[in-house]
Order: sequence, then structure tokens, then C-alpha cells
Amino acid sequence: MTPVLSADGASSAFSQRVLTGFGRQAASYELQARLQQGVAWRLGRLCRDLPLAAGPIADLGAGSGLLSRALLAHRPELVQAPPLQLDLCLELLARNPHAGPAPCPWDLNRGLPPSLSGAALLLSSFALQWLEDPAGELAHWSGRLAPGGWLALALPVAGSFDTWQAAARAAAVPCTALSLPRADTLIQAATSAGLELRHSQQLHFSRPDQGGLDTLRHLRQLGASASRQPPLAAGQLRRLLAHWPNAPLRWDVLLLVGRRPAAGGRPLKSGLPA
Repeated sequence: MTPVLSADGASSAFSQRVLTGFGRQAASYELQARLQQGVAWRLGRLCRDLPLAAGPIADLGAGSGLLSRALLAHRPELVQAPPLQLDLCLELLARNPHAGPAPCPWDLNRGLPPSLSGAALLLSSFALQWLEDPAGELAHWSGRLAPGGWLALALPVAGSFDTWQAAARAAAVPCTALSLPRADTLIQAATSAGLELRHSQQLHFSRPDQGGLDTLRHLRQLGASASRQPPLAAGQLRRLLAHWPNAPLRWDVLLLVGRRPAAGGRPLKSGLPA
């Protein structure tokens, strides 16, 4: 996951909360990030047989390196030149085996660094949702690919956290769950930017019902509890927890794999589930 700064480089209140949350929990992040590990493995497997053009490879929002490790497990020929690790959280990068001894933090709201122009493969998992304009950045990433270059992406989308939203409605308090982009909006952004989709799938995951307090603690321990909404007052939080349904918390996760068409190449045929 990628903590970010605002587009003009000045720290926004939300961005600072994201950065602080992940930085504080960096030591325990991977103990909590079971869903992120599983999705990274799926995405790495989807990249196993992609024909890669010449050009750089980067993990966008690399964090502790879960996605890059999954990619290299499926494509050991890339071990000698692993993906560039881009993230803003130095605490997570310090735990990333592929970030090098002196990692350089990068704010993905600034776009991509010039060195990634003409990329062969851009990967990102559970990062895009933290950016100020997810659809706009997705279009930008698509445009930075080389002809024949690939984008492989996973992130939670709208439809997630329905249990939390139901509790907030019942308790008549604001819902402080992170507002997530719609899957159809992201797909449209990718295709409008010229990406040919090989794989487009929305997966559904749930965490066993352990009550509202345990759920919120889990997100805090993961470092992923930042919200664009002000925190609830103590009384509001008590009402929220009192109205929390006896139901699991759900994540809807979008997986996309697409290619920028090669010059003069044939259109891509998916053959994979949508």
C-alpha cells in the first residue's frame, strides 16, 4: 500500500494520516496483510506468461515488496533485475528486500519518474485507492507503457466494507471507511487510455465476523485505517459498534491485466474470465 502526498507536493491532512499509519505499523504489516499477500500471489501468477517487451519494470506502491516477491517467484528470470520499488513510506521500504540499501521515496500523485517512460511492465497491488485521482493515475500509467508493454493491477473497489456502511447508517453516524473507486470507472479509464485488457475480474473476499471493534483494530494494526472523514467522537463510535451487524467485512477486489498495443500488432484476445 502506498502512502502519498497531495499532487502539489504539500502534505494534506489525509495523506499525512495515511503515511503515519503505515509507518507506525510497518513492523507488523505483513503479519496482518493476509489478503494483500493472497492477491499479490494471484497477480504474480497472471503475469507468469506475459511476453515482455524491452523496457523498465516497476512495482508502484511496492511497500514491503509482497507483489514483487510474488512476481519473481513466478518469473525467476527477472531475479537479477527486479522491479523498481516505488513507495513513499520509508519504514515499509526498509523492510523490502528489493528496495536496495538507499531507497528513494516517490509520491505517485506526481505521476511516474522519467526513468519509467516506455515501461515493459508496471505492477501495482492495493495502492491505487490511496491516490487523489485513481482513474486519472491509472490512465497516466497506461500511457507510460512501451508498445507491447503490460499493466497488472489489483485494488479494492466500491462495494467493499458494506457491513461498516450498514452499521454507520443504522447508528446515524458518518461512515469513516475509505471511499473507494468504482470498478467500471477504472476499467473505462484503462480502455480509454488505449489499454487492451487481457484479464478483468472482480473477486470477493471476506473476513470472518469478529465484531466491529476487532475489525477496526485489524485495519489500524495493518496501517490502513486512514480516512478522509474526521474521526468519530467517542459517543458516535459506541453507537457504531452497537449497531455493527453480525456479518463478515467484505472486500471487492478488481484485478486488471492489460497491454498497450504493439505497433502494427494484432488485437489482443483475452480468453480469460471477465
